[in-house]
Amino acid sequence: MKIKFFPVLLSTLVAGSLCAQSQDDSPVIQMVETATRIWNDSTTRYTYDFGVVLEGIEGLWYRTANPKYYNYIQKSMDALITDDGTIKGFKQEDYNLDNVKLGRSFLLLYKVTGKAKYLKAAAQLREQLRHQPRTSDGGFWHKKRYPSQMWLDGLYMAEPFYTEYAALFHEDTTFNDIARQFILMEKHSRDAATGLLYHGWDESKEQRWADKKTGRSPQIWGRAMGWYGMALVDVLEYFPAKNSGRDSITGILQRLAAAIKKYQDPKTGLWFDIVDKPTAKGNYTEASVSCMFVNTLAKGVRLGFLPAEYSAVAKRGYDGIVKQFVQKDGQGQTNLMGTVSVSGLGGDPYRDGSYEYYMSEKVVPNDAKGLGAFLLSGNEMAIAALPKMGKGKTVMLDRFFNSETIKMETGFTDPFHYVWEEKDNNGFYFFGNAFTYRGARIGQLAAAPTASNLKGASVYIIVDPDTKKETPQPNYLQPEHINAITEWVKGGGVLFLMGNDSGNAEFEHFNQLAEKFGIHFNENSINRVIGSEYAMGKFMIPAGNPLLKSVRQVYMKEVSTLELKSPATSVYADKGNTIIAMSKLGKGTVLAVGDPWVYDEYTDGRKIPMEYENYKAAQDIAEWLLGKSEP
Repeated sequence: MKIKFFPVLLSTLVAGSLCAQSQDDSPVIQMVETATRIWNDSTTRYTYDFGVVLEGIEGLWYRTANPKYYNYIQKSMDALITDDGTIKGFKQEDYNLDNVKLGRSFLLLYKVTGKAKYLKAAAQLREQLRHQPRTSDGGFWHKKRYPSQMWLDGLYMAEPFYTEYAALFHEDTTFNDIARQFILMEKHSRDAATGLLYHGWDESKEQRWADKKTGRSPQIWGRAMGWYGMALVDVLEYFPAKNSGRDSITGILQRLAAAIKKYQDPKTGLWFDIVDKPTAKGNYTEASVSCMFVNTLAKGVRLGFLPAEYSAVAKRGYDGIVKQFVQKDGQGQTNLMGTVSVSGLGGDPYRDGSYEYYMSEKVVPNDAKGLGAFLLSGNEMAIAALPKMGKGKTVMLDRFFNSETIKMETGFTDPFHYVWEEKDNNGFYFFGNAFTYRGARIGQLAAAPTASNLKGASVYIIVDPDTKKETPQPNYLQPEHINAITEWVKGGGVLFLMGNDSGNAEFEHFNQLAEKFGIHFNENSINRVIGSEYAMGKFMIPAGNPLLKSVRQVYMKEVSTLELKSPATSVYADKGNTIIAMSKLGKGTVLAVGDPWVYDEYTDGRKIPMEYENYKAAQDIAEWLLGKSEP
């Protein structure tokens, strides 16, 4: 049985346009405006902390489908690489893990655009990791100029990129090395008594800051632990379930979360710069560690690797962050206060890792490390606040009747067209988010549907079954498939059928299934659009529509209309044409539409004008489907 599951799971001009587009008054939206004013065309640099800001903005793009957020990321990265993918100023021979961080933005841009230059840039960073100096037991040195040292920081700088790259290139054995980095870091730096982790470890024990017996640095620095925590959840998002290393990483996360919870300040909900010494002279609650811990806990819960009890810990932390650190100045700019600018070990001038050293570093406003972490934590808390009607439910996407593949720049042949993890124009990435953000688990069924493999699905989606033009040997719906799906619906399943227009879809066998529910897909094509004349694809949605509750205008082109018989009823019609229909059979529900119109090209905001509310429509549909289903 082939079932694949996925974790539950911005120049000054640009900043101004973002402000004009943003209707949300949340601190995250306001803080992005601050970020884009600070890091503009003249200040963008290839630095790891800018990478944290970009990932926070990326998360906001996923939540809002506002293209300005994506455009800012692309413009920023295009300023840092040449057309052939060379990273300006990057020196592999430095073997500095900090330089790997921005690789995740290169991977994002490659996945969205398919442009080779972004993949070539990412490949340079992967090449660094192939030759990165290591400790005797295999841990990456933090930097070449810091020999024999592992720092908590380095896990965040390198491992999420390392994991995402390995997943893209099917580097199955690489995941063993990724797990090893976390296992070794915990082994060498974790304090058994508190569960907290020391900032760094020196295998040689030659550094003045290193304990002569353990090699550990002397203090529990909050942001270092925050880096490590965020690395854990980012890696788990891409780490394959079949690799035993995932259990090891999950265990580390759970032990870390327990320690984080224990040391949360009961008064403010925040965490201290030196985590285990809240009453020590000069110690203070610090913004970046608090944001990072909130992100770690909230994302860990969302992905299903931490129990729900940590949601309350994250909520107390985030409320404390907004209350203490988020401030508006006299010009109306929102600022993040309270971030320590930097803290390290060794170097010149030498940093001895003492408590006094950490207290000597400056605390500043709008530091990229804190601001970026605030965006990440705020995005997670916004997702956490969404209704969770998907809890305990699985949304299964067919990959048997739609089994198209494509040869990638990576050299691999991957699933293509209406795939959850696909971020380009053809994918269902944003539609998938609409389900996972509401607590559902998403999966893909690459085998023929049977009573057995449909049993765990609450929602089953079949979209655009293949023609011979798309797949040389398409899998057509057969009587045994139709019977299995029909019986599953009768038992309470929720089925979503998305067809396509004439010439782009298989109708004969698909209709044999649809007609079981009184629905017939017509072999026609309405709302044909010439070029970018988007108004030709406009549908106006009247107030009170039972499915599309929050939208008034959507874009849908080249649509197959529907003919209905009892028990099917129209959900939305235009000019006498039924566009969307529903049906009931037994305990179950069927929804049908004559186009796969909630795919990324029409939901991620990059192509069609913002007045077309397709992403909101995708969220409405997700809520409707989940609301009709049972766990």
